[in-house]
Amino acid sequence: MTDALLPAAPQPLEKESEDYFRKGCNPLAQTGRSKLQNQRAALNQQILKAVRLRTGAENLLKVATNPKVREQVRLELSFVNSDLQMLKEELEGLNISVGVYQSADEAFMIPLIPLGLKETKDVDFSVVLKDFILEHYSEDGYLYEDEIADLMDLRQACRTPSRDEAGVELLMTYYLQLGFVESRFFPPTHHMGLLFTWYDSLTGVPVSQQNLLLEKASILFNIGALYTQIGTRCNRQTQAGLESAMDAFQRAAGVLNYLKETFTHTPSYDMSPAMLSVLGRMMLAQAQESVFEKVSLPGIRNEFFVLVKVAHEAAKVGEVYQQLHLAMSQAPVRENIPYSWARLACVKAHHYRALAHYFAATLLIDHQLKPGADEDHQEKCLSQLYERMPEGLTPLATLKDSQQRRQLGKSHLCRALTHHEESVREASLCKKLRDIQVLQEVLSAAHQRTRLKSAQHQEDDDLLNLIEAPDIVSKTEQEVEIILPQFSKVTVTDFFQKLGPLSVFSANKRWTPPRSVRFTAEEGDLGFTLRGNTPVQVHFLDPSCSAALAGVKEGDYIVSIQAVDCKWLTLSEVMKLLKSFGGDEIEMKVVSLLDNTSSVHSKCATYSVGMQKTYSMICLSIDDDDKADKTKKISKKLSFLSWGTNKNRQKSASTLYLPAVGVARPPMKKKLPTPFSLLNSDSSLY
Repeated sequence: MTDALLPAAPQPLEKESEDYFRKGCNPLAQTGRSKLQNQRAALNQQILKAVRLRTGAENLLKVATNPKVREQVRLELSFVNSDLQMLKEELEGLNISVGVYQSADEAFMIPLIPLGLKETKDVDFSVVLKDFILEHYSEDGYLYEDEIADLMDLRQACRTPSRDEAGVELLMTYYLQLGFVESRFFPPTHHMGLLFTWYDSLTGVPVSQQNLLLEKASILFNIGALYTQIGTRCNRQTQAGLESAMDAFQRAAGVLNYLKETFTHTPSYDMSPAMLSVLGRMMLAQAQESVFEKVSLPGIRNEFFVLVKVAHEAAKVGEVYQQLHLAMSQAPVRENIPYSWARLACVKAHHYRALAHYFAATLLIDHQLKPGADEDHQEKCLSQLYERMPEGLTPLATLKDSQQRRQLGKSHLCRALTHHEESVREASLCKKLRDIQVLQEVLSAAHQRTRLKSAQHQEDDDLLNLIEAPDIVSKTEQEVEIILPQFSKVTVTDFFQKLGPLSVFSANKRWTPPRSVRFTAEEGDLGFTLRGNTPVQVHFLDPSCSAALAGVKEGDYIVSIQAVDCKWLTLSEVMKLLKSFGGDEIEMKVVSLLDNTSSVHSKCATYSVGMQKTYSMICLSIDDDDKADKTKKISKKLSFLSWGTNKNRQKSASTLYLPAVGVARPPMKKKLPTPFSLLNSDSSLY
């Protein structure tokens, strides 16, 4: 099953599309992969409809008392469950449609597994953000229509990212932009009324939440998924292509690991910690497989030391796939991971272990210790090939005794045949794998090669004389490891920077509406000094000066002077502007920061259709003592998608947890970090 990408759109259309769509977004690309995503979206809608029907039938069954009605409901419920199972199997078929994602240049190589992108519904930010700008920032929300449109366009573009670095940068740009949006518009005390809906990539079950953290987690998942698609798209018949594939899979594992460590309670199966751990392992296993292909790419020469090296590499790949298969077989992952993925991991584990034994047999049977050969080096390599030599054999004696070498080599051939037969059998048990033609061809060719070599050296008394061949030690010249996402390399400008510096003008701070004051500088003396950078703050105010009498207070932030916006002006620029008026009357707008303590009850709800209690939860945050003690300092609300805190990590997602609601902060004592540090710190992502 090596379906190449369908013919791309004509060249002029691609050039034209660059003028209409953001860089990294190409919704008009006519590829098999885009059609696959469309099928996935359609299946998600059908699954949602079936889940709703099942939920309605289950509720009716609970309240119905008439025996005939209950019998009819049970019958309908069985039909709905059957339809739902068929839809999920069809979605699993899309998940194993690996041929669509492979490079068009693939010929005779086992396909790799990519992750499908999570689908989402449209979200209209315009009304909610305009209202919040008017209410919280005391500005006309219609002045920010272009910025809101840019945000919505960016989100829409992220639904169809291109399979390259530009697509990854597009998703990272939106993820970082969400950090600004969260700080600007999502206060910790209440929800904005925006409902974000994302579909599980593996089950198709929708999850909805009035929380921006679900949006951020889903975008992170799609970054990892896009890296897997880039890895499978690389041309694995070239050295550069294999290196790119290794890098992409390691970066995918890094993003998935970052997602697992950052979000401790995730509302969908595909982003649960257990599933993310398995998916990360799968990406590292495929990266290790690419290392083996890189070693084998120039051709495996029939030389002693080359065969030793390749045997170690094959054993390493077999080992990581064996560990991956064991992880996929554990609850709760095995109920949600596609069955074909688990079978393919088992097939590859047996296949590469068979290759390791085949190469070990070849180096023992085809190569004799000749006079003048590097005896010590060969002895060392043979001793390192095993954890322990078979009983009664030593490395040097085996090298010198051709009969011992031949017998040990044939033992390895027997084990290779066993693993080949097991890999073929496992592949035949799964219908999805039986349909992947290139997989069947690779397994068959490897099996046939081992059978021919075994037949060439077969003797009548082999069953009596052959010993049990030991396992090959797994070793690699290039150990793969996760590569964490490097968000700092992506430059992002806050769409709503006109609102002012984020350190002051954010959703978790409250201030008075802008006050217009008129005053004059008496003999060039303003009557106050300034401090801070942006925005500038009134400091050391003379109570008898014209500005103080007009209503200026010490600690006020200057937002405009004579209709000139000053939120982003530095202290020297503001001072220069004030002095430019001389003795003329100055009109200045200022705001005063208010106490940030809030006694508003907060509620975080996750709506998950047809999912287990663990993943469908309402987490209330109520302070029982807020009426009795208004001035009491209270601790920060823990969100459903909380950020990596050990305290919250111990809480089950289905547990009703009642922490306090807000945080009492001194108004001016603590300076907030910069926007980019906000995006990278754990505590700031609330």
